[in-house]
Amino acid sequence: MQFEITKEYIQQIQQLIAENKNTALLNLLEDLHYADVAEIVEELDTEEAIYLIKLLDSDVTSEVIAELDEDDREKILKRLSSKEIAEEIEELDTDDATDIIAELSEKQKKEVISHIEDEEHAKDIIELLRYDEDTAGGLMAKELVKVNENWNVLTCVKEMRKQAEEVTRVHSIYVVDDNDVLKGRLSLKDLLTTSTKTAIKDVLIKKVDAVNVNDKAEDVARIMQKYDLEAIPVVDELGRLVGRITIDDIVDVIKEEAEKDYQLAAGITQDVEADDSIWKLTKARLPWLLIGMFGGLGAASIINGFQGAFLKFPVLLIFIPLIQATAGNVGVQSSAIVVQALANNTMKGEMASRIFKEFLLGLINGLVIAGVVILISHFAFKTSFLISITVCVALITVIIMAALIGTFIPVFLEKQGVDPAVATGPFITTSNDVFGILIYFMIAKLILGF
Repeated sequence: MQFEITKEYIQQIQQLIAENKNTALLNLLEDLHYADVAEIVEELDTEEAIYLIKLLDSDVTSEVIAELDEDDREKILKRLSSKEIAEEIEELDTDDATDIIAELSEKQKKEVISHIEDEEHAKDIIELLRYDEDTAGGLMAKELVKVNENWNVLTCVKEMRKQAEEVTRVHSIYVVDDNDVLKGRLSLKDLLTTSTKTAIKDVLIKKVDAVNVNDKAEDVARIMQKYDLEAIPVVDELGRLVGRITIDDIVDVIKEEAEKDYQLAAGITQDVEADDSIWKLTKARLPWLLIGMFGGLGAASIINGFQGAFLKFPVLLIFIPLIQATAGNVGVQSSAIVVQALANNTMKGEMASRIFKEFLLGLINGLVIAGVVILISHFAFKTSFLISITVCVALITVIIMAALIGTFIPVFLEKQGVDPAVATGPFITTSNDVFGILIYFMIAKLILGF
């Protein structure tokens, strides 16, 4: 059952800290999951958070620090010495430890690593720091259970017991040769039901999904999601087993990608949060707002070029918001579906067939919407037959155009190596607004003859 952290609970924690009632504080927190403690720490001010971190045991606080929001973690780490950080790092798996150390300055990185007593742990962290954080190497942990294909089952079990002491959770047992090249994996059932003298090479499962250290994090997430994997081994260019990635790290990747795509779709060019500085938020939002502004000026320029039409047919002005809103909505809908398909790697078929499908979809939607508009415009606005026909033809054309642009642009951007999520927000909306207005007046000019 999920533990609910209320305002009253936080106030109780703060009161105990203020009164230095450590025993009562420890009793209150002892049964909590580290994620709940991290949530509590984020609600406290920096002084109170530091007090709590120094009070609790390192096996708890190390996980708490790893769980914290990056900004909150930075505030706490600034108040801890390099030796104190090293004590927390030693309690963590290498992937989490590396993530924290990567956030430190170059000078402090060296200081913290020098204070880590476990030389093997320090060596693994140094190795992981070489990889880009957005690759499989940057995601992986060094802790895993591996056995040699030349061992028998009895030797294998003995070695597994030793290795398992260093691994928080055993998802899989990997099999390697004398050069550490990944050969397969072991089934626990086969291990339990096979003679202790049987060679591991005779019972291993050769088929095993693995990723390369340089594979992109999104590709790793896609593979694990597709095959429902809880963990996946990581190999280097020679096929040697160098680590494993677990599902908790992939959940973080999926969440970060979703947040990034959502912000891009909304026209925010950087990874920002609500409590970031005004300057950082401005830098993230302003570029797309400027693009939208120039798009609006473009639409205004087009409207200005058709002033004569308004003198003769002022009713045309009424339908400008309808044209712009419809074009923007259709474009965003089409691009959102394509971006989702590209992200999930489910984009199938030739581009021509998809474009044709969107054309038919746009035509059907356009005819239905135009039918509704022609009735409303005739009875509500008392427009003439020609005006109603003009608006409806323009609507159908604009809807088809917006659907085609919304489909084509994300695919084009993806082929150019640009995140297609940038197409779903202001980019599509602004371009469709401008083209929509242009098409509207060009069709009006053809039908009404001004």
